[in-house]
Amino acid sequence: MKRNGVGRRRSTATATRPRIREHEADADIAIWKEALFGAELLLLHASPVYYGLGIPRGDGSAVVVIPGFLGTDLYVSHLHSWLERIGYRPYLSGIGLNAECPNLLIRYRLAATIDKALKDTGRKIHLIGHSLGGIIARSVAAQRPKDVASVITLGAPIRGTVMHPSVLNAAKVVRTQILHEHGAGVLPDCYTPRCTCNFLSSLRCNMPKSIALTAIYTCDDGIVDWRYCRTGDRDIDFEVPGTHVGLVFNPSAYTVIAERLAEATSPA
Repeated sequence: MKRNGVGRRRSTATATRPRIREHEADADIAIWKEALFGAELLLLHASPVYYGLGIPRGDGSAVVVIPGFLGTDLYVSHLHSWLERIGYRPYLSGIGLNAECPNLLIRYRLAATIDKALKDTGRKIHLIGHSLGGIIARSVAAQRPKDVASVITLGAPIRGTVMHPSVLNAAKVVRTQILHEHGAGVLPDCYTPRCTCNFLSSLRCNMPKSIALTAIYTCDDGIVDWRYCRTGDRDIDFEVPGTHVGLVFNPSAYTVIAERLAEATSPA
């Protein structure tokens, strides 16, 4: 794959199908950088990539896009429309606000979208997840390996929950709401790395080798410690410039996505 100065592979160690780590900590990062994501949106509309120029065309296979923590399908709509423009059949996740037990989101909301995509296309699907959405995508792939061709994560802390303190505090608020709403319907450690539900249990297993993995990250991430967004495998870790929020608008990330989707097989 031609790099063209985009998506540099920065990892120095090689690991195979890494597992999530039971680690949670504050990250000393500059969250103010995230205010610059608007510039990335402007750059996206000025980029030939956004109009499908100079990148591989899609094969009509389904791509399900999953938003991050406290996000909805609305903010990933640019990515969704671009995927359609370059020849894929994209689906918004349908999960609503991503502030719920991920196990319940997968089981009662995301599963319906995935089943529809499989029925519509008759072949394996691709999953793209931003931040927490990327972790959800990997969990789905581990649970349903026969249905998933590839997983692309955008700034997803797949190796541990190490992020800005304000984000961790927000997650604690969400956890309190989950426990209040569902009570005995969720495990006591829900929404922590210590939970033993299907969501996290699947992440602790090695990812099936049949699934093509891609981890896109930025060293200027103001939300998540970028070191925890890499797998450790230099063949699937891609560095791009920009912000955490802006990864869903990032033309460099879009180039990597287009090339990696084209490389991933999606057999009938």
